[in-house]
Amino acid sequence: MKILACDGIHADGLTLFKEAGFEVEISDPIKDVAVLAEKLKDFDGIMVRSATLITAEALKDAKNLKVIGRAGAGVDTIDVEAATARGIAVMNAPDGNTLAAAEHAVSLLFALARHIPRADAGMKAGEWPKNGLTGFELEGKRLGVIGLGRIGATVARKAVGIGMEVAAFDPFLPASAAGRMSVPMKSLDELLAWADIITLHIPRTKETTNIIGEAQMRKMRKGAYLINAARGGLVDEDALLKVLDEGHLAGAALDTFVTEPLQKESPLRANAKLILTPHLGASTSEAQQAVSTILARQMIEFMKTGAVAGCVNLPPLSAEAAKEVGPWMPLMTELGKLANRLVPAASKLHITYAGRTEALDTRPLSRLLVAAMLGSASGRVTPVNALTEASARGLLVSETLGGDGDGFDRLLKIEVGNEKSTRSIEATLHRGPRVVRLDGVELDFDPSAHVLLMKNEDRPGVIGLLGSNLGAAGINIINFSLGATGDGHALAAITVDREVQQTQLAGLRTIPGIVSLEMF
Repeated sequence: MKILACDGIHADGLTLFKEAGFEVEISDPIKDVAVLAEKLKDFDGIMVRSATLITAEALKDAKNLKVIGRAGAGVDTIDVEAATARGIAVMNAPDGNTLAAAEHAVSLLFALARHIPRADAGMKAGEWPKNGLTGFELEGKRLGVIGLGRIGATVARKAVGIGMEVAAFDPFLPASAAGRMSVPMKSLDELLAWADIITLHIPRTKETTNIIGEAQMRKMRKGAYLINAARGGLVDEDALLKVLDEGHLAGAALDTFVTEPLQKESPLRANAKLILTPHLGASTSEAQQAVSTILARQMIEFMKTGAVAGCVNLPPLSAEAAKEVGPWMPLMTELGKLANRLVPAASKLHITYAGRTEALDTRPLSRLLVAAMLGSASGRVTPVNALTEASARGLLVSETLGGDGDGFDRLLKIEVGNEKSTRSIEATLHRGPRVVRLDGVELDFDPSAHVLLMKNEDRPGVIGLLGSNLGAAGINIINFSLGATGDGHALAAITVDREVQQTQLAGLRTIPGIVSLEMF
């Protein structure tokens, strides 16, 4: 498989790909959408930072692309909706740059308080610029943190450590969780009116774009300061220049901008009350190494096993949940394929997770099964878009959690059907993936192996003739499982050492007593 690495991805992550057997191509940022679209035709995965924009147009012909990795936290440079529609996983690595981003925000805080950039520029110009650069002490000042995720919480902790009073607003934090936070929570309007300095640490979404506009800035205290080291577009830049020029805000520090790189002619560059840095929040050697390796491991695991750690368009899994779910993933894929073969045009699918299921997060498992069921149909189906595709194709998916495991620690039951028939499969993990019942008949076979499923008249001689014919064709029987249906017939699962060809199957079906015989 091939990986495209753009935007200066740290070498340690690329080494992990190579060690895992992936082919890696390194590229500078690709700004031209047409060039990127052409490039992505040939790759299974792409890693980017913030310079390469991955739009719907860029993805239109990316038929092999399985995963987009963002070496950092924000994914606003990626059209996640378009990727999801095409079944492409979008991953990020938010933990890797937490400390770097938080420390940069704090450094901007100190730079604002003591006018460090202006002092440095004056000194290097041959001046002694002491007059007019009187700063203020941070101890005892009020810091308002917008966004109390990983980075915002780290900033809050460091601010408390230097003696600041800290409060927060988080648009994504449920009201029920707010009371459990160690930092006092306020509404946005309350926070703006209360704080001496506001710092932003939220993603850019439709809801958060221009969350700090002119109206919000005017609600801030006269002489207050504003810091945005999160994402461009959270602050209305035109409004910021206006309130700075009017003197309502004393200053601001920006690390991110609506358009990056910032245009040479941008009026932001000429405002003496602004401190500007070129999106340096994650630009430490430690952070770049961390996000590169974290993301590479996630992408490798996803492409090799289907694991979804760090995936923003799939249900998130904790490390503990991933450990529980992982062994079941190969089974779900095989059961999906089997279900599709049993009922090719299914209109309903019910999945029952029975037995001890309290630690089992079924969301990725159900998606994986549905994707395998639909995967042989037209169009591209992956766990990312499986449920959407199921709905579009008229497949009603439902599930039940809990119930009697019938002697098994965990028992998985699949019921798949249409207006003509309904079939059932029961499976578990026992020395690997095992089907233990088919249509209520007790069997035992590995669904990932070469298996002949046979329905035959329940009388002597039929099995012997089948075995003789397989032997004559040089096909060895590895395992044989047989169960009576109770109506004069039997079902058999015959595991063989190789695939039986259609011409051979046609001959085997002529054996007296065989009702049906299919290769799975």
